[in-house]
Amino acid sequence: MFNKILIANRGEIACRIIKTARRLGVKTVAVYSDADRDALHVEMADEAVRIGPPPAAQSYLLIERILEACLRTKAEAVHPGYGFLSEREAFPLALEQAGIVFIGPNPKAIAAMGDKIESKKAAAKAKVSTVPGHLGEIADAREAVRIAADVGYPVMIKASAGGGGKGMRIAYNAKETEEGYALARSEAKASFGDDRVFIEKFIESPRHIEIQVLGDKHGQVIHLLERECSIQRRNQKVIEEAPSPLLDAKTRAAMGEQAVALARAVGYDSAGTVEFVAGQDKSFYFLEMNTRLQVEHPVTELITGIDLVEQMIRVAAGERLTLKQSDIKPKGWAIESRIYAEDPFRNFLPSIGRLVRYRPPRESVADGLTVRNDTGVTEGGEISIYYDPMIAKLCTHASTRLAAIDGMARALDAFAIDGIAHNIPFLTALMQSPRWREGRLSTGFIKEEYPEGFRPRPVAGREREVLAAVATAIDHVQNTRRRAITQQMQGVNVRFAQKRVVMIDREPELVHVEGDITQPITVSFLGEDGEPRHRQAVESAWWPGELVWTGLVGGEEVAVQVRPIANGVALSYRGLKADLRVYTLREAELARLMPEKAAPDTSKVLLCPMPGLLKSVHVEVDQEVKAGDSLAVVEAMKMENILKAERDGRVKALRAKPGDSLAVDAVIMEFA
Repeated sequence: MFNKILIANRGEIACRIIKTARRLGVKTVAVYSDADRDALHVEMADEAVRIGPPPAAQSYLLIERILEACLRTKAEAVHPGYGFLSEREAFPLALEQAGIVFIGPNPKAIAAMGDKIESKKAAAKAKVSTVPGHLGEIADAREAVRIAADVGYPVMIKASAGGGGKGMRIAYNAKETEEGYALARSEAKASFGDDRVFIEKFIESPRHIEIQVLGDKHGQVIHLLERECSIQRRNQKVIEEAPSPLLDAKTRAAMGEQAVALARAVGYDSAGTVEFVAGQDKSFYFLEMNTRLQVEHPVTELITGIDLVEQMIRVAAGERLTLKQSDIKPKGWAIESRIYAEDPFRNFLPSIGRLVRYRPPRESVADGLTVRNDTGVTEGGEISIYYDPMIAKLCTHASTRLAAIDGMARALDAFAIDGIAHNIPFLTALMQSPRWREGRLSTGFIKEEYPEGFRPRPVAGREREVLAAVATAIDHVQNTRRRAITQQMQGVNVRFAQKRVVMIDREPELVHVEGDITQPITVSFLGEDGEPRHRQAVESAWWPGELVWTGLVGGEEVAVQVRPIANGVALSYRGLKADLRVYTLREAELARLMPEKAAPDTSKVLLCPMPGLLKSVHVEVDQEVKAGDSLAVVEAMKMENILKAERDGRVKALRAKPGDSLAVDAVIMEFA
């Protein structure tokens, strides 16, 4: 076993590796760029070394800087995490020359599988079923269009050295192929330093299923079952689970056998993932092999009880696997939700800034539910424009799939983040989706379920009553506390009753509330005649200032996000967001007379939807544009985003130029 290892990565995966190393008694060295000087992984490690400026190309992607840090700290081995240098053959070769162990597969396996084109050829040779396509290099956009037509639309344009959804585009026609080819190459160059792309047939309504493999340096290879990662947006995984609701025992065994056969064929000797695209009929085809630890590895760990980081370290140290294939049995069901710094209400555009508040749900194992949160940030930290927008990976594990989903819904509702936009409202809403809960998945799930973009559901039915009851309880606690402080009452446990009007996004709900704040209160929902329709008992230990209200409403366990607004509270629950104001009867009468504030007209300008770098502008002053025309490209968090015209018009003025760093809502151009 090693005495000291260096982690050539950042964020949550660096923190994750440090936790296992700590448990094994192995000292750790963190590396950091100037942007990560105060990052959590730097604080957690035993030592830390600065390796350069914020851009990854000047820090985390520089092999010589990592080597210098190893030699300076006398680290015996390096764990690359995922991304950055994790699938670069040159990295382990350089480490080997310096006498440092690479905690990952051997360079030959990386060369064979890390290159997506070569991995297709190796898979075909190993008699693994593969997707039809063109595996050679593509010279230019014209050739890409010709190849796509030969393969047959739709096609997938993919970076040869890619991963993590970077450098990938789906094209349904020649125009999209030409556009996607340029963007895929640009993203691939920026993310991996390699702009080669290839084209393969895109299987419609597919499912993304991957097999976790594990090999040692003594020829033993096993698989650790499958994960399903079909819930994706722009080819970036959003939700993962293990096992897959699609597979039966026969298909699982066949996929596992092919994955192991491929790993053996290339002499694989670490943790890696063989990815497949599967049809709804359980047919499957090899997609690629990731020669590294996957982002979604926690769900495999939760259903198998195996620490994959520990296994990678032990294998790199030359130990034999003590596990056999017959030992691997699935235990329960695990779900992972990726918490991203992005705004689901603005087409998931990236968000950057400071985490003014960051309060994840408590990690726990209780009542048959495990809650795990892999994160690399802390309250007060900053989400930077330079790196991936992931904030955390929230995982739940339970005996059944539905129990894991319900546990995830509650954990997401209890996850409080302020200061930046984030995708928790979308993830929480998704947990209520009947199609998701039934396991009817495909990689087109998000686009099919939200064709016009994500919008919260109307507040109605049981969810409306829950929010009204919570808002009433909060108002009751605050009023009772204020009366006690001003000595209008002899104590906070005085019991009284009163009528209130709860305005939910300007729609009234008449209620009657009674009780004190040390015992359950009763909220009665009244009809037009003023008589109770039904009652809800509300119990909670919530106190003013807390970001999450947790308790029971009508006997149901509930977690609701709470933020103060003028004369009320903004509540978030199960993907719903609503402003609620609790009025006396007289206040409600006056509130109805107040005018609504009109939203500003932005139809004559193109606003930057996120903080980012303006890469290019595709139009000129006085140029006529049609709805759907590409206007500009903004790069943020390693992704290039095309901004398109929403309606016909004429460009009146350009207010920004390529190379400008833009803030959110900065004006890029004006229209006549």
